[in-house]
Amino acid sequence: MKREQALNLLHEYVKNPRMIAHCLSSEAVLRALAKRLGEDPDKWGLAGLLHDLDVELTEGDLHTHAMETSRILKEQGLADDVVEAIMLHNEDAAHGRSRSTPFHHALAAGETITGLITATALVYPDKKVGSVKPKSVVKRMKEKAFAASVRRETILECEKIGIPLPEFAELSLRAMQEIAPELGL
Repeated sequence: MKREQALNLLHEYVKNPRMIAHCLSSEAVLRALAKRLGEDPDKWGLAGLLHDLDVELTEGDLHTHAMETSRILKEQGLADDVVEAIMLHNEDAAHGRSRSTPFHHALAAGETITGLITATALVYPDKKVGSVKPKSVVKRMKEKAFAASVRRETILECEKIGIPLPEFAELSLRAMQEIAPELGL
């Protein structure tokens, strides 16, 4: 699937501009992770872009979220490993299956850190991701009350792909900063 097709599909299923921005952020982070790890940036980027395709259909229900996305993407002919990574980014709906590959861990950690980075940017006076420093993201990881819904243990899966948290925060932040105008941040 080409990026243009994926964007059209995203806009067909997702209407909330903040959720679209999250998906674009996730795409940027996954592309950066793929480059860092010597993987295919286009494939990993598609996973980031499409991972929350069914979030509005399932109303964010963690027991079903990603199942509908998997069905839709299989019908679209997306590669099995991409569909699997998307399914496993939400282990609550994965029927006992767990993340086990670098792709699985990268998608889960990468899409999750975007929420922490966005929340960090929104407490700055200018509300711009360009003002955020990697050290601030790492510091916010330790503040459990800040962006409390962000699963820190999922972000820490970056270590399972050989990237320490400070480097992961910097890589992710830089990826989001590169597309800041698209994100409205």
